[in-house]
Amino acid sequence: MTAVALLFGSPAAQAKDLSGQLEIFSWWAGDEGPALQALIDLYTKQNPGVEVVNATVTGGSGVNAKAVLKTRMLGGEPPDSFQVHAGQELIGTWVKADRMEDLTFLFKEQGWMDVFPEGLVKNIGTDTGIWSVPVNIHRSNVVWYVPANLEKWGIKVPTTWDEFFAAAEILKAKNVVPLVLAQNWTANHLWESVALASLGADNWDALWAGKLAFDSPEGVKAWELFGKVLEYTNKDASSLSWQQATDMVVDGRAAFNVMGDWAAGYMATTKKLKPGSGFGWSASFGTGGQFMFLADSFGLPKGAPNRDNVIAWLSTLGSKEGSDAFNPLKGSISARTDSDLSKYNEYAKSASADFGKDRIVGSLAHGVTANEGFMNDFASVMEMFLKSRNAEATAKAAQQVAMKNGIGK
Repeated sequence: MTAVALLFGSPAAQAKDLSGQLEIFSWWAGDEGPALQALIDLYTKQNPGVEVVNATVTGGSGVNAKAVLKTRMLGGEPPDSFQVHAGQELIGTWVKADRMEDLTFLFKEQGWMDVFPEGLVKNIGTDTGIWSVPVNIHRSNVVWYVPANLEKWGIKVPTTWDEFFAAAEILKAKNVVPLVLAQNWTANHLWESVALASLGADNWDALWAGKLAFDSPEGVKAWELFGKVLEYTNKDASSLSWQQATDMVVDGRAAFNVMGDWAAGYMATTKKLKPGSGFGWSASFGTGGQFMFLADSFGLPKGAPNRDNVIAWLSTLGSKEGSDAFNPLKGSISARTDSDLSKYNEYAKSASADFGKDRIVGSLAHGVTANEGFMNDFASVMEMFLKSRNAEATAKAAQQVAMKNGIGK
């Protein structure tokens, strides 16, 4: 019986006779490392004969890891499995280049078609296959704060950007940064929340379907709002990591931070703050009732050196046991619908409830809505705006990038 044939069923029943190595390529390091280690520990327990090589390349949102991965994939030396944002980041790049194996067989054998939401499966698949196994659901459009600090400053949590601007003037007078920003990828992250607030969910989706031009009046207006928001951010943003920006909120140098809910994992696991009292959260201003999602996932590259070991790894990732070992530490929620919420903190329970009832839209900054080509080019568009603050010119540049990368006509 082959190792693959032994895999199907519960993770505990996985093959015990696998051997050799398994190279896991990701950008989860430092404060995000414990969640990955929990998965590795579970996999090693299930497959004690396999040596796991944790090939982590540091850098928020995978900015450095993606460059290294590109070199290896194009050079014919793929890792056994690599972290990738579910959606077009993988499909528009490595699936399009015929570098990934179809995982439909694994989804069917493991019963995942019944436990992963249909909408999520659509985002990780195409008409010809399913290309990765999601390990979590993150929310992009979250604003973080410390309740005691807001109370001290006499500030209530805004629900709109106009309310934020009013609060920001009070905060500036107290020498508090109203909205902290970090290195450049976090500007992309902030932009998508601002744009969602400005455009609304229907127009946001229309952008990526090519039905609304980036240089339309609605698109220009989103950049105008973003420019106003930037006036209330810190000047040293480019020198900070997202963790350092979060620290500024925790220690009271800044009031708010729009960041994905890996910040919840950081504040709860590393900073030892209690969700709800030690730190608070809400949908980013103007996006209540909308859940901008992203999902981390792993796939199976063609030519992976240790294919059977990868299939065992993917089986662990997609299992209920694996999901509930990883996500409480990561600050994310399970991609499965049968997760044991008793294992999760108050933030995760809140996010899970919102995911079940809110309008779901995809993240640009984290690979759901657009391919790697657009994302790379959009970084230059963002640099242009950060220097010029010219909304109309930037919107035109964004539309050119969209056309170049097959979005719109």
